[in-house]
Amino acid sequence: MNHYLLSLLLGIIEGLTEFLPVSSTAHLRIAEAVLGIHLDDPFWKMYTIVIQLGAILCLPIYFRSRIARSLATFPRGERGDRTWRNHPLTLVMVAFLCTAIPAFLLTKVIGKHLESLTVMGWSLLIGGIVMWIVDRMFGTTRPGGRHQTERMEEMSMGQAIWIGICQIASAVFPGTSRSMSTISAGQVVGMSRPAALEFSFFLSMPTMAAATGYELLRTFQPKHGEPLGAMPANAQEWVVLAIGFMVSFIVALAVVAWFMNWVRQRGFTPFAIYRIIVGIAVLVWVFKGHVQ
Repeated sequence: MNHYLLSLLLGIIEGLTEFLPVSSTAHLRIAEAVLGIHLDDPFWKMYTIVIQLGAILCLPIYFRSRIARSLATFPRGERGDRTWRNHPLTLVMVAFLCTAIPAFLLTKVIGKHLESLTVMGWSLLIGGIVMWIVDRMFGTTRPGGRHQTERMEEMSMGQAIWIGICQIASAVFPGTSRSMSTISAGQVVGMSRPAALEFSFFLSMPTMAAATGYELLRTFQPKHGEPLGAMPANAQEWVVLAIGFMVSFIVALAVVAWFMNWVRQRGFTPFAIYRIIVGIAVLVWVFKGHVQ
């Protein structure tokens, strides 16, 4: 396939799936297997890091006014009822640390599963079932009722720690999805769908920035063996990289805006069903021996 067209396609896949609860890692790996391409090539490894950066960049831009307001009201919060211990920005960093420290310690375990379509298939399937059950049980309230936490500003320290711990699953088992882990975890502890989704987006910023930064560090300063990726070697590769970055950014920005509006009116069931279908398809494909 033409590299420019391939870059366009992969950029769209990354932008579409990075923030939806369906796992961008699994979809890129599935695309690699279906199209017969080799993303383990040093340049394409760098490419996948760069298009993820494009997706990450859309979040601070989309939430720029929200972030500015949170910074301006720290530590008292928008309603004046918060402290530095339970301000939303503090809770985001607490949840991030609850994920980052164990994930770093489990680096070797994560590496073993990173390319396994079998693991991804089971993660998609099981994650879809869990998401469906959680959304059915905790996604709606009785008439006239309300969730324990309707807005992200009402979150507690315990909720943040729980969500951070649950997000570890997405690091250890590719295909689980950061979004799926954090959204479902938030719903279980009484957060409304919009509140759980918004916290998921805010938590994605430091989590993805740290993960991508670590991958770049392994590329430029490898401690052992070969570097993770390689910078473009010619003008064509630079153009391919730029196409993927821009497409991923634009598509991810549109997806985030659409997803926020969708969740305010509907639930996560369609995404759970999609995960189950794709998970079963991947496992059938693997068990028939078409791919490892």
